[in-house]
Amino acid sequence: MMKSYYFTTLILLAAITAGSAQIKTPAPSPVGYIRQEVGLIKVEVEYSRPSMKGRKIFGGLVPFGEMWRTGANASTKVTFSENVQVNNISLDKGTYALYTIPGDKEWTIIFYKNTTFWGTPEPKDFKEDDVAARFKAPVMTTTDKIETLTMHIAGLRNNGADLEIMWENTRVSIPILVDTDTKVMTDIKATMAGPKAGDYYAAARYYFEEGKDMQQALEWVNKSLEMGGEKFWILRLKANIQATLGMYKDAITTANRSTELAKADGNTDYPRMNDSSIAEWKKKI
Repeated sequence: MMKSYYFTTLILLAAITAGSAQIKTPAPSPVGYIRQEVGLIKVEVEYSRPSMKGRKIFGGLVPFGEMWRTGANASTKVTFSENVQVNNISLDKGTYALYTIPGDKEWTIIFYKNTTFWGTPEPKDFKEDDVAARFKAPVMTTTDKIETLTMHIAGLRNNGADLEIMWENTRVSIPILVDTDTKVMTDIKATMAGPKAGDYYAAARYYFEEGKDMQQALEWVNKSLEMGGEKFWILRLKANIQATLGMYKDAITTANRSTELAKADGNTDYPRMNDSSIAEWKKKI
């Protein structure tokens, strides 16, 4: 009886172990990722990579004239961190499904806004309103056969690159343009123009809070007011700096102006702080 009990227990344990075991094998079409900086933006591609395995691909496994997910499994997705142009068509930043319609001489390239489909959408589900870009791209022939579907970003330059699709003896290139020049020129002009009003305010506040050179702090806060106009919180800082320098009459005048602007803006904290400081400074005159 005891032997029968142990034998039954061993069978149950073996069954449980077998039921919970998982055998992992390589995916037939493993997922590939591309992450590339192009100019000043980031381009990312996520796609599944099938292999030829002796099969005829274009015009065979992938029929001509039919929409293709441009890979296997889920549709291929392309993400742009900023606005771009593909084949001179403007695309907003974001993620798109990349669909293609292969042909013998040219492909139709489609960037599609809805990325939720597993593969290509059924004709009844396909919406032209979700087509962000559609254009033709010529087919180029490669000298060597490419066993596994391969995408990469080539031809890197400051204002763009090319997203290339390669499989079998076929290569198709998608030109991507980015507006690097506008961004760089804006930064150059801003940097060469020198510090902004906010920069002078931040420097003056730091000097005041850390008890550094108050004359320098006063110069910077005046520069901030000159460049950016009067703001009640900046005038409050100026009044405090003036008081630290012993310029109590000037500090009171500046604090009163801060209070005037604060009240006009509906702020009640700064008038209260200014009144308290003015009362203290008046005793020192």
